[in-house]
Formats: sequence, structure tokens, C-alpha cells
Amino acid sequence: MEKRIYPNAIESVARPEPFPRQDFNDATKAVAALRELYERNTSFLRQSFEKLSEGGPNNQRFRAFYPEVSATTNSYGQIDTRLAYGHMPAPGHYATTITRPDLFDSYLTEQLRLIIRNHGVPITIGESETPIPLHFAFLEGTHVDASAADRIKRPLRDIFDVPDLNATDDHIANGTFEPIPGVPLPLAPFTAQRIDYSLHRLSHYTATSPQHFQNFVLFTNYQFYIDEFCVYARDLMAEGGRGYSAFVEPGNVVTMAGENAPHDGASPIRMPQMPAYHLVKPGHGGITMINIGVGPSNAKTITDHVAVLRPHAWLMLGHCAGLRNTQALGDYVLAHAYVREDHVLDDDLPVWVPVPPLAEVQVALQEAVAEVTGLSGYDLKRIMRTGTVATIDNRNWELREQRGPVQRLSQSRAIALDMESATIAANGFRFRVPYGTLLCVSDKPLHGELKLPGMATDFYKRQVAQHLSIGIRAVEKLAEMPPERLHSRKLRSFSETAFQ
Repeated sequence: MEKRIYPNAIESVARPEPFPRQDFNDATKAVAALRELYERNTSFLRQSFEKLSEGGPNNQRFRAFYPEVSATTNSYGQIDTRLAYGHMPAPGHYATTITRPDLFDSYLTEQLRLIIRNHGVPITIGESETPIPLHFAFLEGTHVDASAADRIKRPLRDIFDVPDLNATDDHIANGTFEPIPGVPLPLAPFTAQRIDYSLHRLSHYTATSPQHFQNFVLFTNYQFYIDEFCVYARDLMAEGGRGYSAFVEPGNVVTMAGENAPHDGASPIRMPQMPAYHLVKPGHGGITMINIGVGPSNAKTITDHVAVLRPHAWLMLGHCAGLRNTQALGDYVLAHAYVREDHVLDDDLPVWVPVPPLAEVQVALQEAVAEVTGLSGYDLKRIMRTGTVATIDNRNWELREQRGPVQRLSQSRAIALDMESATIAANGFRFRVPYGTLLCVSDKPLHGELKLPGMATDFYKRQVAQHLSIGIRAVEKLAEMPPERLHSRKLRSFSETAFQ
């Protein structure tokens, strides 16, 4: 085997000029400084790579650092205890690394504004000690030709920092972070490198840019719902949008309000694993809908990544098995508790942790069902039950010995069974993202009631349209609430980060 020899040792480390730390009492100006610093440092890495790929000397290492936001408080402050976020839990020095301030502009501005208001202390902007990996410095959509990398005659990690998965974890969000003396306490639930990792994964799994994701997310496990959502969104665009400004499909295919056809983007040759569709409103106030497919692994994967965008709520709309003899095909199930037999989150959120219902979400879903169906009060109970949803990881559970599973389901008082809902709700609880579930009964395997050939098509045509309308109406109700009301204190632990 040929041994590669690198004639030149690394002689020095090149960095951008030091960025002096600055204090701000204005959140907008602080975010502007973050954008300036981030753009300067990522540009430095991109330009350095370009010079090397053109044949420049490779005996130098190039390094730039993520921006950092920090704040120090010496008191507990005069805090509005009704708020779930926006304040530091105790006196101390807090900090977090920042990435993509262009994408998170409004989010960062609001978080910093609340800290300045609630504590009366300035925000400090400077450089962190965490290097920006080269992979995360490239502009979104950049394609690096393989021949360019081949012209760099030594491993990239000798010259640039690369993603470090040893330092990319969810300890803060999981509540397992252990403070180190002399090191700042966390100001936000995610570090910059953890966010960058998820932003790249989102593009890969959904074939849409993170910039198109909206603050209200609908997850589904059936393509029928996506098809109906596309028809609804395209009709909206043709009619002028009614408050929505654009519809974005995989491949970043954009149809603007008032148009009948896309004007930008290109549909992917192959659909991604979990395609996403976005009904856009100013300020990311619209709806994102994602077909997550079947199973708890997909449900965990996509919510792990969507969570870094800090949405205001996510809801599961899908089909389930009805477990009660009194249910009929097409009935709705509003989950108020979950049996977690999905297992994919056992290491991150122990099964003994309860996942409570959130009043604001529950009320919005119930009111949406009433408005769309025209039923109310006692009559609403004919088509909707509120109860426990069980989520499992074995799609063919019916083929196993029945006494164990059926007994557990009965003891739990479960009224429906699926493979995603508890995972999505549990990850919402874990990441402090308000969550909810409204399912539609599509079969009753315990009672021998399955759809016959031909019945399925009619059922889906009739019920999916109504179910989707309910989900959209529920989201619109949630969007009318101020975020500080929607983000429940139920989702906060003993010592929480100031950032939502």
C-alpha cells in the first residue's frame, strides 16, 4: 500500500482578526453584531478553502469561531412568573454559541429582548472558543466539486476544523447537563454545532431549505394528507393567498400568492425520505406539513431536527387502530395521554416521565373538530373520543400472542394504537415544543373490522379532507395566541435556559 507523505508540516494557524467583545442594551443591535461576526468568520473559512482548492500552500491551518452571546446577572431579578422563558434561573454567568443568525433573526431578537427587559443587564457579543467546522461554513445549497477537494494534498481535518460529534449532544435539552466550575451556564437549549447538524439533516430528509419551515408543524403518516394539503395550498395561492404569501414544495419549488404555477426551484428526481411542504406567512407564522412515513424511528429523527428551529407547536394528524368496540371507522381520537411502547426515546426521556396534555392545544383541537364537523357538546362525543393513545414499534403486533399486548392496552385504558404519536409528543415534551395529537380511526383489528377492497379509497377521500381541515383550523387557532401563552410552563424543568 502506498504511503502518503506530506512534505510540509503545519507551520501556523490563520484566523480572522480578533473581534472585540461588545455590550448591548438593544436586542436588534446585538443580533446585527452577531450577523456581522458570523458572516465574517464563515466567509474567512470559505475563502481559505477556495484558495487551497486552487493550489495554494497547505502547510497552514485555518480556524474561525462561532459567535457567542453571554449575560451575567447578580440577582434573581423581577421576573413575571407567568412566563415560561426569557429569564435566567439564578445569579451567574450564562452563554451560548450562535449559528445562522440570518435564519434565527426574529427568534434571537425576542430572546435577547426578554433577557434585557427582565434582568436589566446588557447582552455581550463576542467570539466563542468553539471552532466552526468547514462543512457548516458553506452557504446553503453550495456544491463542492470533488476535483477541488482532490487538489488539497492532505486530509481536510489537518487544515480545517470538522464536525465533532463528541461535542454535539442533547445534554442541555435532556436535563442531564452538569455544570463545570468556571464554565458559563447554558443560555439556550442547543449549541451552535448541534443546530448546524440538524439544519443539514433537515435539508437532506425533507428536500426543502430550513428557511422555509414555519412555526406550526403538522406531521402525518399518510401521503393522502399531503396530497390534500397540496390541493388546498395551490387553491389558496391561486385565490391570492388569504394571508399566506407562498407555497413551497420539495426541491424548494415556490408558488407565490396570486400565481397558478411555481416560479422558482426544481422538483427532486427522487422524493426525499420525509418530504416537507410549507404554507408560508410573514414571520414564519404559517404551516409546515411533513410526511414522516411509518414508525417511531422516523418520528424521532424528524422531530430531533425540527426542534432546533424552535417552532411554536407541532401536531400529529394520522390514522390509528381503534381499540374500543364502540368506535367506528372515521371517528376521531384526541390524545390526552400516551402509552410509550415505541422505545426509541428510552435513553433520552425515561418511560416513567409523564407526557401531560397541554390545555391550549387540546382546546384548539376540540374546537376545530366542532367547527369543521358542525357538532358540539354531547353530539361531538359521537365522533370523537378523548383518551390514551398507545404507540408501538411493531407494525404486526396482531400476529404475536395476544394476551400480553391486549391486557396492557386494556389496563392503560388506551382507545387507539399507532406508531408515531407518543414519540412526537414525548419529543415535544423533551424539547419544550407544544404538542398535540388528533387521529382518525381507520381500522379496528381487535374487533375484526378492516376496510374491504374499495372501501379504503372512499374512506380516504371523504375523511382525509375533513381531518386535514380540522388540523389546519386548529393550527390557525394556536397561531392567534401570543407565544408566551402557548409555550407552557409544564414543559420547563427545575433549572431552565433563558432561551425558549
